[in-house]
Order: sequence, then structure tokens, then C-alpha cells
Amino acid sequence: MQAKPSATSAPSAVSASSGWSGRFDEPVAEIVKRYTASIPFDYRLAEFDIAGSLAHARMLAAVGVITAQDLADIERGMATIKDEIASGQFEWSLDLEDVHFNVEMRLTKLVGDAGKRLHTGRSRNDQVATDVRLYTRAACDQIAHLLVKLQFAFVALAEQHTDTIVPGFTHLQVAMPVTLGHHLMAYVEMFARDNERILDCRKRVNRSPLGAAALAGTTFPIDREMTAKELGFDAVCRNSLDAVSDRDFAIEFLNACTITMMHLSRMSEELILWMSPRFGFIDIADRFCTGSSIMPQKKNPDVAELVRGKMARVQGHLVALTTLMKGQPLTYNKDNQEDKEPLFDTVETITQTLIIYADMIGGIRVKADKMRAAASEGFATATDLADYLVRKGVPFRDSHECVARAVKAAEVKGVDLADLSLAELQTFSSVITDDVFASLTLEGSVAARKHIGGTAPDRVRAEIALAKARLAALDAVGAVPPRSPA
Repeated sequence: MQAKPSATSAPSAVSASSGWSGRFDEPVAEIVKRYTASIPFDYRLAEFDIAGSLAHARMLAAVGVITAQDLADIERGMATIKDEIASGQFEWSLDLEDVHFNVEMRLTKLVGDAGKRLHTGRSRNDQVATDVRLYTRAACDQIAHLLVKLQFAFVALAEQHTDTIVPGFTHLQVAMPVTLGHHLMAYVEMFARDNERILDCRKRVNRSPLGAAALAGTTFPIDREMTAKELGFDAVCRNSLDAVSDRDFAIEFLNACTITMMHLSRMSEELILWMSPRFGFIDIADRFCTGSSIMPQKKNPDVAELVRGKMARVQGHLVALTTLMKGQPLTYNKDNQEDKEPLFDTVETITQTLIIYADMIGGIRVKADKMRAAASEGFATATDLADYLVRKGVPFRDSHECVARAVKAAEVKGVDLADLSLAELQTFSSVITDDVFASLTLEGSVAARKHIGGTAPDRVRAEIALAKARLAALDAVGAVPPRSPA
């Protein structure tokens, strides 16, 4: 982890060391320098910039553009720079604009002319595009790993509650009883798709723009496949104009992150409702809650609320990046400097959220009695009564009408359907016999839904077993399937 540059880092004098100032007659204004500098945030790319530069240098040596001694000097200098960055001793300069010039100028100071030769055959345009792809690929891998860990946390809680009954809602009204395990496994399915999305996005991230140079390629005899292989890319970007200018891979990544955060936000909303005394279904561990400065009784689910809020933050970054790109002509434009802060903040937000969320789910205390009591309200087994009548030969639409009248009668009496006597139920349909009560229990209702995707405890246990096997296989390879050959 590299140390963050200080905003007050002492700048060096503007000179040819800026990398381009030979064309200009006056130095950049101080306010412009600070306005255009990206080093306050793109320092995060340092390790990827060094990796890309080393791959480029090795390729230049292999094709004879630089000497073996130049390569040795570059490798030695980069090793020193890596150590300086890791230890916080690297001196970042706003005068050098960005991470790329900061690293290159330090390399030149350390190894002399070999450092000046490093940039042969490339541009900052393909250099930064390569760095951002390497950063995004690493983020994909990290997020995929954390999504697996999160699913494990949900599966573990679901396994404890395969028989715990909770009301299932539509329109936030009691609809049918389900098992809590089934409810939790719904989120496991969502996070599994999130994982698939991030790994599918990784395929399009993992293409090398290095060698596209400024926009048209280079006159030097470079070997782009060599640098791609060195950096673990699956392929090269096939068009130099596209390689340096588009950020659709980052937009796709932010979209995948937004969907994941949306799923986490939905679960957070449920946790907030469930923890409310009006529901009283769960208690969230104290370490994820805060109190009130004025009301001593309060225990607020702040983490869940903040996750809900941070989803808007990530979605905002997605909108910002798509808006940033929509009006840009080919090829590279300075606008693209604005791609990094939304990307960096999204990665930091979602990784922290996934880590905290897995821990929070593991610390939930379920109040099963409150859940069951709530499922007993709202005539949750009305559909079961309708299905019972259908099995007795009553057309569904007629059975629906019969049950609606039975519900109305039970509501007037202030009781549940299961509390109506057999005689009372038979006033709504003569086909009803005393076996009806097995269909009106909460346990009977959930147990009857034993098909694939159903809420029956045995089916939920089977789905949990499948999920555990799938997650174990992903965990064994670090959540990222083996890379296809370049």
C-alpha cells in the first residue's frame, strides 16, 4: 500500500523535467498546476504504473530498442522506487502532474539516461489506459473474492434458520409464509449474479492498450503480445484509437458495482425495518449500531442506513462517468483525467461495504418467535386454502372467490383462517373437510412448496448444500476462474 501524497508536497521548479515544457515560453500558473494535477488521487496507480513500465522495458530490450544494461538499470531503479513508495519516503511533486511523471523523473534521477529511454515507443495515453485497466482488474478480483465471503455469511445464517418461519411480503403486506433461510438465500442468488457480472466485466477489462502510444501506434518494432502476456492480459486492444480513448470497461465495472450496491441497499432496508420495534424480527450487533445524543434508549442501525446511502454515491459515479464520455471525440482528451476519482471511490466504497456487511450478517440475532407471530397475521395461508379447493376440483377463480369471502368473515371476527371452525369454512364451500386444517398451518404451507425454488425447509437445505459447494469451488481459486491463454 503506497503512502498518500501530501497536499503540501514541496514542488520542484518547472523545467524540462515536466516532460513537455520545452514547447512553452512560460511556466504553468500555480492555480492551473493545482487544477490540472492528478497526483493527489492517481498515486493509487503507482504499483500498476511500475508493473507496466517494467513490462514495456523488458519488451524494448527484447526487440533491441534499449540495451540489456538499460533494462538492468531500469529494473534496479524501479525496485528502489517501489520500496520508497511502500515506506512513505517517496517525494511526490505537483509540478510533475501525475503518478507517471513522478515515477519516471525519480527513475531518471536514480539511473540516468536509462530512465529517459524508458518512454520510447509509448505515450502517457496508452500508459494511463494500461494502469487503469490493471487497477480495475485487481479490483474485480478483490470484489469477486469479497462477494464469495459475503455469500458464505448469508448461507451460514440461512442454514441456522431453514425452519424459521417469517412472513413473505408483496407491497409490504403479508402475502405468504416463507422460511427465513429461503429469504436469505434469495440474496445469495443476487450476490452470485453480481459475482458473475464482475467476472464477466473482467474479461473486457483484461485487454492491453500498451503500445497504442498517443493514438496511432509507434514506429518502433514493439511486441505488444509480449507486454500483454507479461502483464497477464488475455489479449491486446486491436485498434490504437480505441485503446487510448474509451473507458467503457470502467463504465461497465461501475455498473456492476452499482447493481451490487443496490442489492446490499435492499437488504439494508429490510434489516432496518426488521430491527424496528414495529417488526422486532432481529437485533443487529452493537458494533454496527450507534446511539442518540439526546435519546438514551436509541439503538440505530447506522451501518445498514449508510450502506443504503452509499448506493446513491456509487450510482452517482456511474452517471458521472457515462456523462464524462458521452461528448468526447476520438481520441484522448483531458476530460478523461476525471475518470479516476469516481473509479477509485467506487472501489474503496464497495470493498469496505462488502467486508463490513459480511461481519454484520454474522452478528445478527434472529427473534424467531416474533417472526412466526407476524406470519400468523394477515391471512398468510389464504393461498393455501385456495390451492386446497383447487385440489378438490374447484376451478381456481371460483376458489379464489370462496377464500376471499372466508378472509372477510375471519377479519370481521378478528381471527385467522385457521381459527374458523370446520362448519364456518364449509359455508364457503361444501367440498371442505377436516383435512383442510393441515393446509392452514404455517408449517404445512411452507412444507408444501418443495419444488425447485420453493420455500420448503428440505428444499432450502438442498439449495444451501449446492451453494456451499459452488462457493467452496470459487473460494479454492480465489473466486476468479483460471485465466484463459493470451
